[in-house]
Amino acid sequence: MAIICTTPTTSHAEKEQEPKHDLKNEQTPPLIFNPVLLNVQSQIPNQFIWPDKDKPSAEIPELKVPFIDLSSQDTTLEASKLIAEACTKHGFFLVLNHGVSESLISDAHRYMESFFKMPLAGKQRAQRKSGESWGYASSFTGRFSTKLPWKETLSFPFSNEISGSRTVQDYFSGTLGQEFEQFGRVYQDYCEAMSSLSLKIVELLGLSLGINKDYFWKFFEENDSIMRLNHYPPCQTPDLTLGTGPHCDPSSLTILHQDQVNGLQVFVDNQWQSILPNPKAFVVNIGDTFMALSNGIFKSCLHRAVVNRESARTSMAFFLCPKRDKVVKPPSDILEKTTPRRFPDFTWPMFLEFTQKHYRADVNTLDSFSHWIITNKFPV
Repeated sequence: MAIICTTPTTSHAEKEQEPKHDLKNEQTPPLIFNPVLLNVQSQIPNQFIWPDKDKPSAEIPELKVPFIDLSSQDTTLEASKLIAEACTKHGFFLVLNHGVSESLISDAHRYMESFFKMPLAGKQRAQRKSGESWGYASSFTGRFSTKLPWKETLSFPFSNEISGSRTVQDYFSGTLGQEFEQFGRVYQDYCEAMSSLSLKIVELLGLSLGINKDYFWKFFEENDSIMRLNHYPPCQTPDLTLGTGPHCDPSSLTILHQDQVNGLQVFVDNQWQSILPNPKAFVVNIGDTFMALSNGIFKSCLHRAVVNRESARTSMAFFLCPKRDKVVKPPSDILEKTTPRRFPDFTWPMFLEFTQKHYRADVNTLDSFSHWIITNKFPV
């Protein structure tokens, strides 16, 4: 069942049945997320306080994830075995000797920090518009009314089309002005490095699944991906809130570089476990779209970010996504080994729209999206 990339139309009754998951009531003026002011209040606003079941605990164990060394071809078979083991359990692993220069990573962190140190009015020049997946967002105050994350982000698009478009440079110059041209150059280079690294990783994922390593390389060669810069300010009551709530990434693959401050946690074996920062490594995790490509063999795992009283935390996440017109469906080699089909065919723009307009990402996003597609009987 192939799904074409169009925006579906639904009746009023159907819209009432769509999973809204706390989408913002437009009649309520949104909060302004300014942690400098919020932290001097006697307590943080209720909108940032999470339910008891989601609140972070003081002591959690470290998650043992495999380190994948990309520098040696001799370890390819061993690496694919380690990846297969991790991805069938929780979908997280780290890559070392990845080929991305330390100076580029350092520059990307430095420019990220300078952006988030800007006055709020300056950052709001790139304000995220309703329904879009990129721009500046101060928490999710414009989208949700409860369980708000204690963070601010800047997201922007990246395209790896063969035509050689400079998507990121154009975004920074067009949105923030020519004085941000150097910002654009740094993140254009960083996204190109992430795209190249992604292609190496999906080759290993193909080997781990027992298919031709070129299959996913070709599928993602011309990717339409998203880059996100995250800033988690200190919080006076970190035991009440979260930097990012529990969710699974809807994208195909996430490549994350953390600063030195601990905060990433993954839900494995019925408990939250921490992935400690490592400046020489990238954290890689499977997203919902790749779980669909693997017909559920590889897992998209629940994860979150916590905050603390003393230190701000920053991270850079590259979300690998297929080209807009690619149909997401498992290769025949996988379907011959795993039946029945777990998820219907879809395109990335359809899934992205679902998460932006109809559903707040959580552990059930892909299943809810699949049900939404089938229920609405999209044309094929």
